[in-house]
Amino acid sequence: MAALLFLVHIAGEAAAQSPSFADNFTDQTLRLDYIFAGDAKSQAIFLDQLSVSPRWYGKRHRLAEVPVAGNGQIVMRDRKSGEVIYKNSFSSLFHEWQGTPEATSVRRSFENVFLAPMPKRPADVTVTLFNTRHQPVAELTHPVDPADILIRHIGRSPHIPVQTIMSPQDTTRCINIAFVAEGFTEAEMPHFIEKVREATEAVFSYSPFKEARSRFNVVAVMPTSLESGPSEPGKGVWRNTALGSHFDTFYSPRYLTTLHQKALHDALAGVPYEHIIVLVNTPQYGGGGILNAYNLTMTDNKFFCEIVVHEFGHSFAGLADEYAYDSEEMDLYPLDVEPWEKNITTKVDFASKWEGMVGQKGLKGETIGLYEGAGYKLKGVFRPTPSCRMRDNTYPEFCPVCQAALNEVIDFYTVY
Repeated sequence: MAALLFLVHIAGEAAAQSPSFADNFTDQTLRLDYIFAGDAKSQAIFLDQLSVSPRWYGKRHRLAEVPVAGNGQIVMRDRKSGEVIYKNSFSSLFHEWQGTPEATSVRRSFENVFLAPMPKRPADVTVTLFNTRHQPVAELTHPVDPADILIRHIGRSPHIPVQTIMSPQDTTRCINIAFVAEGFTEAEMPHFIEKVREATEAVFSYSPFKEARSRFNVVAVMPTSLESGPSEPGKGVWRNTALGSHFDTFYSPRYLTTLHQKALHDALAGVPYEHIIVLVNTPQYGGGGILNAYNLTMTDNKFFCEIVVHEFGHSFAGLADEYAYDSEEMDLYPLDVEPWEKNITTKVDFASKWEGMVGQKGLKGETIGLYEGAGYKLKGVFRPTPSCRMRDNTYPEFCPVCQAALNEVIDFYTVY
């Protein structure tokens, strides 16, 4: 609880400072590649590589604030003044893997890529990982000198086509989404574009995205795979694809991800993007979404649209899964700690969640309250309504609490 209040306090200080983009940054993107490594009991962070590309497509206001806490934070400070000039939050596959049985006996490493605006002057970047109790468990601080000759210069690859799908009303106040093709051969790219358009219409048919449609820019990025479809380790099938995606992540058959974040961001270099939706060419049910990392979803399953929207709830706003099943119960949320996700609660600090909405009617007439069973736990973790887009594939909307959380993120980036 104290750690959670500390994060809120820091966010408040950042808001008061309000660093100026023009004073601190150039119109370039600094790409920071890291390796997260360890096991169930230990974590370490290593700097891999720094790169710079033309134009910055992220936030230019509220630079020292984050709308969602996440399982980690990246903070940039001006070297001379010590002022926080940029901050963002994230989650990672490494965090998830640490809760798996494999992590009790094996040490592994995971690629992670983050974007920040390029500082005008020398700066220090700190990356911090938090555990499920919101306590810092690993931290790395390293310098960034914009004059460093070993910062790699990258730009658009002429071999990877990009197509604009939807343009915003105001390009200076918009959120950039990039759809990326995975497991699509060159001959299959028309099908990819068809699925991008279908997914775009699905996302923007849901409130609050529907009402904020004019504040989004959407592009489709088409790296070509040599073979069609993702790998399927459970069937002994390994395919040569652009991003190396596969089912059976962490030995969970439906968990479809890519561990190759560097390849993903290489394909996106120079593209206007903040949020990534990877569409994987397969009819097999599966997907995954990680806050400020990516949303990855199969394309040719009957639940395609529902899953891409659900996973975008994870990757865009850090919404938690609201389901819990006997066969899949996981111990990711200590019951004496309030989760940072805005749509679940352990009631430790319910006042910080939807307490003020209790008793109101939901979209289908249900009463907003405390419904036990969420976050993969049958007992002790609560959701706001009986059902929601974050709970099952048949519910046609985000519940009012999730809508409010999504609205907060949309407004954070576009209203100032």
